[in-house]
Amino acid sequence: MTEPTRIGFSSVSLVRKGDHRFYSLTLPSELLAETCFVIAREEDPMKGFQRELDEKRAREIAAYIDSGLGTIPSAIILSAQPDAGLEYDSTRKSLSFKPIRKSFLIIDGQHRVFGFMLAKRAFRVPVIIYSGLSRRDETRLFIDINSKQKGVPAELLLDIKKLAEYEKDEEALLREIFDTFMQEPS
Repeated sequence: MTEPTRIGFSSVSLVRKGDHRFYSLTLPSELLAETCFVIAREEDPMKGFQRELDEKRAREIAAYIDSGLGTIPSAIILSAQPDAGLEYDSTRKSLSFKPIRKSFLIIDGQHRVFGFMLAKRAFRVPVIIYSGLSRRDETRLFIDINSKQKGVPAELLLDIKKLAEYEKDEEALLREIFDTFMQEPS
């Protein structure tokens, strides 16, 4: 069996944080589809930590991207697996790896990656790639990302949907009711 051809990407930033190092770059959406995987809790109760994929949510992401109006600038968080052979060239500020299935474990962004796979349009996606993480480190990073972020309160979303011109009639009515209670507490 022949060794897969390595591919490289330039304009990579190396970031060191404590004992960890990660790289910031963009990758083609189709390459993410070919090289990324998750270990769902339902599939492997001993090693899995990802939630079950919500295909409806992934289809909504694909439709959003294909509409031509959608951008999702938040980075997909990946962990390079040993078989990827990830190598960083500090002189060229480039990263290379073997584009094989299961090169990267998705720590955050599985619905976006699956949505990108379903989208008709291909594009470059911001990614953060960690190198040298143990399974313990991967799961801890997953916990940190999913427990320390705080969602936007519903009443704030109602307010900003008006500004974004996304507001539906029932949302406008709810926003007006909230505003009335704020202005007239009695």
